[in-house]
Amino acid sequence: MSLAHVLGVDHVVVAVRDLAFSAKAWAELGFTISPRGLHSPHMGSANYTIMLQEDYLELLGVVAATDQNQPMRDFLAKHEGVERIAFTTDDAAAGAAEITARGFPAIGPVHFGRPVPLPGGGEADAKFNVFRWPLDEQPGGIRIFACQHLTRENVWLPVLQQHANGAVAIRRIEILSVDPQAAAAHLSRLIDEPARQDGAAWRVASGRSRADILFYAAETFAERYPDAVREGAATKGVAALVLATRDLDAAAAASGAIRHGDAASVPANRASGSVLSFVPA
Repeated sequence: MSLAHVLGVDHVVVAVRDLAFSAKAWAELGFTISPRGLHSPHMGSANYTIMLQEDYLELLGVVAATDQNQPMRDFLAKHEGVERIAFTTDDAAAGAAEITARGFPAIGPVHFGRPVPLPGGGEADAKFNVFRWPLDEQPGGIRIFACQHLTRENVWLPVLQQHANGAVAIRRIEILSVDPQAAAAHLSRLIDEPARQDGAAWRVASGRSRADILFYAAETFAERYPDAVREGAATKGVAALVLATRDLDAAAAASGAIRHGDAASVPANRASGSVLSFVPA
């Protein structure tokens, strides 16, 4: 029985050391980047977002050291890249209670917000409630949390959802693991979704037709992506983000991606440490 208040992948957090540099780099891949957002002081972070149809990518950086961003600072001390995965929740308090009752004491909920510049001028507030699974529960080395959007209309702005590369959704999050089956089973327990073998990989659907999470070993990564694409990739954690695009040719042209099979992939060293792969929607 699936969790009642965890509703599929909401977004991925790409932790970066230099927000302005990273925003420019991702804009050069054909994405429309939101204006910079500054979170509530207790979060100590700022971001740029890449809004898709129902999910998104978040470029996140530290602006002040706080207890809330200590895990991300620990991560950035080693490398940049996808540091955690967020799931959508419709009720953060109920979701936190739900996972706690299943033996995973939740951290939170925590409330925070940030101002959002509006296309026609002025600002609106984006507000969120989030809860986290325990910090020692990291399937494949990835932290997970859940995000309740209290002001979706101020985040999914139509002007920010149009991208030169045609991206519309996160299709898969691919994670390197020395034991893919065990990592998939771990995530399965945390979000109560089944783990299924998929060739040499193990797949966990996140729910609600949102992104799947795929776990595999380094050998499989080498088989899936050409050498030039894997340049600069993390040796553990999220190896690739796979996005659906309306137009694969446009995605390749806008991003400078390398075509291989039915995909066009951006080398990891141009996408903050993970391969960025486009596939037809």
